[in-house]
Parts: sequence; structure tokens; C-alpha cells
Amino acid sequence: MKKITLFLFILTSISVVSQRKYAKEFSFLNDNDLYISTHQDRYYTNGMFFTYRYLSNQKHQNLEKKIYEIQLGHEMYTPFKSTVELHGDHDRPFAGHLYGNFGVNRFYKNESILKTSLQIGIIGPSALGWELQDLIHDIYGFKKAIGWKYQISEAFALNLNASYIKNLAKNNYLDINWINNAKLGTVYTDFSTGFYGRIGLKPLQNIINSIAFNGNLNNNSTNYNNEIESFIYIKPILSYIAYDATIQGSFLNNNSLITFDIEPFKFTTEIGIRFTANRFNFGYAVNYHSKKLKSERVPKGNFYGTIQLNYQFN
Repeated sequence: MKKITLFLFILTSISVVSQRKYAKEFSFLNDNDLYISTHQDRYYTNGMFFTYRYLSNQKHQNLEKKIYEIQLGHEMYTPFKSTVELHGDHDRPFAGHLYGNFGVNRFYKNESILKTSLQIGIIGPSALGWELQDLIHDIYGFKKAIGWKYQISEAFALNLNASYIKNLAKNNYLDINWINNAKLGTVYTDFSTGFYGRIGLKPLQNIINSIAFNGNLNNNSTNYNNEIESFIYIKPILSYIAYDATIQGSFLNNNSLITFDIEPFKFTTEIGIRFTANRFNFGYAVNYHSKKLKSERVPKGNFYGTIQLNYQFN
């Protein structure tokens, strides 16, 4: 009898764990080339993104769920060395971009996702790129960044962004998803398409309920639970770049002292791992991107790393 009681207790415990439903989430994501090399500090040198997501209680016929997100983001760019002072030695501009973002993410029952967002912020000195890099360098004991006096001039930042994701093929441990992105605004205007492939270390979740696309928020009105996930992924993307204010300077003014023409086509690849642990989920990735601007001294490609931490709650 004791064995039966213990067995039923274990089954009940597993059931309770497997039926977790968390409808809110805090997320921190940080891009930095320090995560792949302690000697590299160049180009897209740091990105910090704090995000709060929550599940809507509204019900729609074709939607499995709708998730809103509010984000504070900061991006920072430097030449090949942040200690470059003479403007003639810069092979890309110093630039900072600080913004607030509001997004609506729609997860459809036909295994597709539509994400739209509005970003409002600023580029230039008020984005505090100089101050943030000095703080990071103080923490790690690096030399002070110099050359920021030549950074991209201050300008209003407004961007509209949209993404469409569709599952193309899947089984329990392997899938491939088509990704399309569009950005239009005073900072970035570009279009991209590519694929997101997952190899599961555990059975894969449907993309509309996966940490891969921040879709794993649930309540009693959804048909899913917050399940255990663990997978390796690869995300190759081809982009057409029409405009990048962090390289060309803002079209709202012509005050930037150092600017470059952009390379219109860019190839990026992200390879990483994602996994859950109770209310948390984690990620680490290595990112590669091809040359972004027309400068003879810029290498054909560049790498940086990404770490991510998410915490879910009700």
C-alpha cells in the first residue's frame, strides 16, 4: 500500500510540474564580443535588452495566444578599437542607440507567428554610449574608450519592425522554420529572410509554445503548458540593407563627422543552445555577420556572443 501511495504521489508531482502555466516574463539579453574573446572589442560591441512580456486574456478565433512586450534597449558600435582617437583611423563610426519598444506578438493556430513593434528613442550623445562603454571598461579593467567625440550626431530614432515566422517541417527532434523580417525607420531600414532550425535534446515544442520565439507563456485559456525544453539551433539570414543611421548618419541632419556607405547585402548566422530550468530559461549563442560598410580596413566578417536569461511568473 505504501508503494502504491508513493507511486501515486510521484505521478501527481510529475503532473503538477508538467502542467505549469506562467503568463508573465522578465528577460535580459546581452550581446558582446567579450563572450567569444577577451581580446576583441569592436564594431557591434555591446547590446543590452531588458524585456517584460505578458499574455493577453483576449481570445481570437485563429489565435492560440497574443503576447505583449515592453522593452528598453541599448546598442553600441565602435571602430576596430574603442581606443582609436584620430578620426582618420576610424574604420566605422562610434554610435549609440537608446530606445523604448512596444510589441505585439500573435501566435496563430496554424503554426505561424506575426510580430510587430514600435521603437522610439535617440541616437547620438544622449544615447549614453560613451558613458556606458567607460563603465563596462572600468568593470573589466580595460582602457578608457576614446574617440567618442566623433560619434554619430544626435537625432530622433523611430522604427517600425515586423517579423513573420512559419513552420515548414518538423518531427519530435528536428524542425525548420522560415523567418522574414522588415524594419522601416530613421535608424534602420532593411529586409531579411532566412531559416531557424532546431535540433532537440528533448522533444521539441511547437513554435507557438517555444522559448525559441518567446511563445511559452500560458494561462487557463491556452491549450499549452510551459514545458521543459532543450535544443541546439542555427539561424542563417540574408538581409538587404537600405539604410543604417549608425553607419551613414541620420538623414534628419548632416552633422556627423565620420560616416561610411553601407554594403547593401549582409549575411548573418547565429548558432546557439536554449534550455529551461523550472521558471528560468537560458541561452548562449555565437553570432557571425558579414561586412556591413564600405571600408577597406573592415574585415569580411565579425563575431560576437549572446547570453540570455528569462524568468517566468504569474
